[in-house]
Amino acid sequence: MALIVQKYGGTSVANVECIKNVAQRVKQTWDMGTKVIVVVSARSGVTNELIGRAKELNPRPDSREMDLLMSVGEQETIALLSMALHALGVPATSRTGAQAGILTDDTHMRARIHSISGGDIVDQLDEGKVVIVAGFQGVSINGQVTTFGRGGSDLTAIALAGALKADSCQILTDVDGVYTADPRIVSDAKKIEEINYEEMLELASSGFKVMQSRAVEFAQKYSIPFEVRSSFNQKPGTIVKEETPMLEGIMVTGVALDRNQTRLTVTELPDKPGTAAEIFNILAENDIIVDMIVQNIGRGGVANISFTVSRDDADRAELGIRKHFSDRTGDDFVSQTEIAKLSVVGVGMRSQPGAAAKMFDSLAQANVNILMISTSEIKISAAIEPGQADDAVRALHDEFNLNQ
Repeated sequence: MALIVQKYGGTSVANVECIKNVAQRVKQTWDMGTKVIVVVSARSGVTNELIGRAKELNPRPDSREMDLLMSVGEQETIALLSMALHALGVPATSRTGAQAGILTDDTHMRARIHSISGGDIVDQLDEGKVVIVAGFQGVSINGQVTTFGRGGSDLTAIALAGALKADSCQILTDVDGVYTADPRIVSDAKKIEEINYEEMLELASSGFKVMQSRAVEFAQKYSIPFEVRSSFNQKPGTIVKEETPMLEGIMVTGVALDRNQTRLTVTELPDKPGTAAEIFNILAENDIIVDMIVQNIGRGGVANISFTVSRDDADRAELGIRKHFSDRTGDDFVSQTEIAKLSVVGVGMRSQPGAAAKMFDSLAQANVNILMISTSEIKISAAIEPGQADDAVRALHDEFNLNQ
């Protein structure tokens, strides 16, 4: 008997009617004689509401307590979906991340998975039940509730599919699959039928909201293919797997936009070996991931360093730097600027020259100023003003003929 893992995101379980819709879809799969594990997110808006309440009480709430608080959203959903399935005559049972045997490290709000035992999931499936697992969460080796960061339910689904050797894994969301750009920005964006892990990982890490980048990284590491599709219709989605057909002449696969980015600039640092290491050691100690980095040419024995981080991490990054350089006077030696990160991604860039030239020419014609640049083998990213982001995405989508 086949085993399928289905993950439903927050918009798919946003309210009672949506949960009933998910229950009907799960029943259809279960009726075919398939074993089903369902992973769910918190209802749309619930996590943000919980974070907002916490910050009304304390602008910098304790990370352990935040994990305990945020895990509540998914636990609400698993219970409601189980009740909805019971009403349809489907035997179902809910499990928290801890009950599913998802063991993590001790890092709160961004925990990493150590192992997955599955708890009693296999036994429950053998009894004919649908097992509903709370996404986004696990338990540390010290028994503390931990969470995986934004989009962490994707990681739960992929990890369970791998650990329990599922025959397939579906990531069900509010879009029909992975597109060449955000269809809300580019009206003629095309759905991609198949994409490899490498490109999907670069797109996810560059702002595509369809998948959490850590989940794609996990899928690639353990060769777990999955499908991204809509929970609101029966259309086929996008298959993400190891190898996909590559057409000659396709340089770029997609354009990604990340609006949740902040540029921090630290000024008048000593222009000597070790200064950059000092800055980035501070960020590493605070579990802050850095993306783009620029250091200017030193003049008069001092230099400036600019780097980008997630907007959610910006205040912690600035606080850590100010605390370390407590002898610095004045408030302006560390500054923050909101930016948008624009990226083009495609394995075709490895074998075809000119992607950077086309990208920068297109942005120049659209009068978009570039603030920072970073590259990898298959990605070029540029930091730009947030107000120019949508026009920039459309310009690049047209430039690389992604609507063809």
